[in-house]
Amino acid sequence: MDLLPFDEYVRSLNRKRMAAGVLFHDDAGRVLIVEPSYKEDWEIPGGACDEGEPPWRTAERELGEELGITRAAGRVITIDYAPATERMPEGLTFVFDGGVITDEDVAGFVFADSEIVSVALVSLAEAARKVSPRLARRVSVALEAARTGTLTICEDGRPVAG
Repeated sequence: MDLLPFDEYVRSLNRKRMAAGVLFHDDAGRVLIVEPSYKEDWEIPGGACDEGEPPWRTAERELGEELGITRAAGRVITIDYAPATERMPEGLTFVFDGGVITDEDVAGFVFADSEIVSVALVSLAEAARKVSPRLARRVSVALEAARTGTLTICEDGRPVAG
């Protein structure tokens, strides 16, 4: 077997996109979702990692950009491998525990730019009607991980055994 020179090998390595989101929930089990201005499906607060930016900093940056708040990302509760689709390359999404919030907290959010139109605290069933199927699965898993204090590894929003 012929080995590539190390630098050539490194250049040949696959690159995956990364994203980070924050799951906020209330005492009733509702989750916070945001309505973006640029697409139909709602999301949880978060977004794509910039080059050289670790996922926890992405989560914190996105909270400021989308909700106008400064807050630590919290602990990682879900890591989800997202297979490639016709529109997006494969990637990893990290979900951080934003903790419990109230309706009053939500009313205080400030949309810093035109990216977010509105936010809502909704049941998992309502979230599933507004977000993509993959995100609906991921949010359900992440909410359970937040409740139990665990880390759940997923593939396409489904927990991976082990």
